Amino acid sequence: MRHINLETWPRRDHFRLFNSLDYPYFSLCANVDLTAFYPFFKQRGISFTLATVYILTRAANLVPEFRYRIREGEVVEHEIVHPAITILTNEDLFTFCTFEYTEDFSLFAVRAAEQIACVKEHPTLEDEPGQDDLLFMTSIPWVSFTSAVHPINLHPVDSVPRIAWGKFFEDGESLKMPVGVQAHHALIDGIHVGKFYEKAQDYFSNPKHILGEN
Repeated sequence: MRHINLETWPRRDHFRLFNSLDYPYFSLCANVDLTAFYPFFKQRGISFTLATVYILTRAANLVPEFRYRIREGEVVEHEIVHPAITILTNEDLFTFCTFEYTEDFSLFAVRAAEQIACVKEHPTLEDEPGQDDLLFMTSIPWVSFTSAVHPINLHPVDSVPRIAWGKFFEDGESLKMPVGVQAHHALIDGIHVGKFYEKAQDYFSNPKHILGEN
């Protein structure tokens, strides 16, 4: 983790402008194309949820702005951020579940599956106090939504990006899925979210390269 010098940071004026707003968050939603991805994970018995979490986390980690966080008026950049997702338990309730991100998908999937089994036995709605090297993620597989807004803490400021994905649907001969991003505008602009979508789409379009041959 490194601290950003706000006096020399090229983004300092944008940071101060948006950080002064009562509600400095913005949301975007776009469809990603799963035409190549869907048969790949189905044929190999790969968990759709874990593969999706992995791809979105890997894409986010490649955009530095998704690793910026605000701490007591200062800005830090994490080397790596990890997915913290919602997992259904029973009676239509959910639990929080945090995974350790690693570029090795096979290792990531094994560890994530173990963590899911653990939190299903011991559900929790608690996060580690002060931990912000995360990406908050959730799936809404019942709805092909066109927008999404997440609850968020304003005091103290919460600068962790939110990422959600919905029900996939057919569009002509293509298969698509909505992915929504909510971010703190003092740290992230539309161009950075655009880079995230570009990288995520490249991964969904080339699953063999990103998830491995097996």
